[in-house]
Amino acid sequence: MHDAIIVGGGHNGLVCGYYLARAGLKVLILERRGVVGGAAVTEEFFPGFRNSVAAYTVSLLNPKVISDMALLKHGLRIIERPLSNFLPLDDQHYLKAGAGKTASELAKFSQKDAGRLDAYTRHLDIAADVLRELVLQTPPNVTNGNWTAAIPELLKAGRLGKRVSKLNLSAQRTLLDLFTKSAGDFLDGWFESDPIKALYGFDSVVGNYASPYTPGCAYGLLHHVFGEVNGKRGAWGHAIGGMGAITQAMAKSAGSRGAEIQTGTGVREILLENGKAAGVVTESGKHLKARTVISNLNPRLLYTQLLNPAALPSDFLRRIETWRCGSGTFRMNVALSELPDFTCLPGKAMAEHHGSGIILAPSLAYMERAYHDARAFGWAKEPIIEVLIPSTIDSSLAPPGLHVASLFCQHVAPQLPDGSSWDGHRETVADLIVDTVTRFAPNFKGAVLGRQILSPLDLERTFGLIGGDIFHGALGLDQLFSARPMLGHADYRGPIAGLYTCGSGTHPGGGVTGAPGHNAAREVLRDFRLKMP
Repeated sequence: MHDAIIVGGGHNGLVCGYYLARAGLKVLILERRGVVGGAAVTEEFFPGFRNSVAAYTVSLLNPKVISDMALLKHGLRIIERPLSNFLPLDDQHYLKAGAGKTASELAKFSQKDAGRLDAYTRHLDIAADVLRELVLQTPPNVTNGNWTAAIPELLKAGRLGKRVSKLNLSAQRTLLDLFTKSAGDFLDGWFESDPIKALYGFDSVVGNYASPYTPGCAYGLLHHVFGEVNGKRGAWGHAIGGMGAITQAMAKSAGSRGAEIQTGTGVREILLENGKAAGVVTESGKHLKARTVISNLNPRLLYTQLLNPAALPSDFLRRIETWRCGSGTFRMNVALSELPDFTCLPGKAMAEHHGSGIILAPSLAYMERAYHDARAFGWAKEPIIEVLIPSTIDSSLAPPGLHVASLFCQHVAPQLPDGSSWDGHRETVADLIVDTVTRFAPNFKGAVLGRQILSPLDLERTFGLIGGDIFHGALGLDQLFSARPMLGHADYRGPIAGLYTCGSGTHPGGGVTGAPGHNAAREVLRDFRLKMP
């Protein structure tokens, strides 16, 4: 018998398994696919071309996790982008963003906005510092019943309140704005020019099927800036070898501590004995016993598909069935014969903008139209696209002189409004996405040698991302912190004894952070009366 079975070998499952094994527990990690990593994997998608298939860029991976797991020792190497972002606007104009560049670039459009940029960055950084402190903490958990259980949660809430109270009034107001306002309203209050609002507003619709003017979506601005690359806060980078290099290093680290990993082993059911989790039944019908079970799956997937509904409290089941999923995401990987030649910044030779996050969405109004189109028709007539060309800094991904690009696209409807299947429309939308990039870089379509298409349905079938939801559940105020995944269960424990959750559907949410796996392991060890190593 194992002490713990972890369902799902994505990055959080590997992190959780590492900490449990390091503390001396006998751990088994089960992964349905033939490779560990979940959505953070590198695979060949066209002969000779490899890429990060789903998750595709690095910033939020927690430095403590990197250090504890000795990921650099196990082969991980992360390089910062040469330029943060490039925003083509039309045939003549563009905005570059990066250290020491953004203000002067912004001055081309608004001297007033350029003058306000430092103040905006300071306000966001102060709020991000609060989030950084909370990332590796278990949120205060709403409890029923005795004071013995309630007192520790009250202390947690008190510590949080004390931390926020240390902020000056202006910073407290900014924090409130970021959790309640729309990104559009927040940015309109700071800036007057469209390019800078589009640059920052893009973060509010990434993995978020919403208009940039949807109340609460300003949190997306904060969620995407609390990370770092090689100690540089707010930076974004690339893992050499793709995102799979992260999870392969994690697997090596967990294995070095004694964790057992089995691929090609899906789980059909969570075993219960006397109302307590006691193991799993694999898809092949094998029964595996354990003292505890930890799920790295989307909470809705876990509780509605791997458990008998009768075993769950009725109110919990009703609420988890309506856990909001579906991030409006469409992913493509393309093999290229040459780099895109942008009309506004011509040239096929490698330049700093080719190594950046290239955002094709020139205004908040463009993003809002994309959302409403998707609601009405199933996908945006003018899609929001981020293009990343990792082969510009990682020659291992493509043959010499050739390139690979990730196309990360918003907005598409998780479920099509006419009830049809995504299987009948994926090629149409892929063509539209390629044509959209070609509007900005006329040589792009002709440079495409091959492509991999992942519609929301493909993402769900391949990686278990319900509705293509890259975060395992929307990052709205009703599904964050003590409410993630539900009030009363923010401490990584579900309503069934011995069953825990460690995936992105728990605090602090989505992205390749490792934080949910770290935090869940701490709570499991606490119940085993062991200290976090």
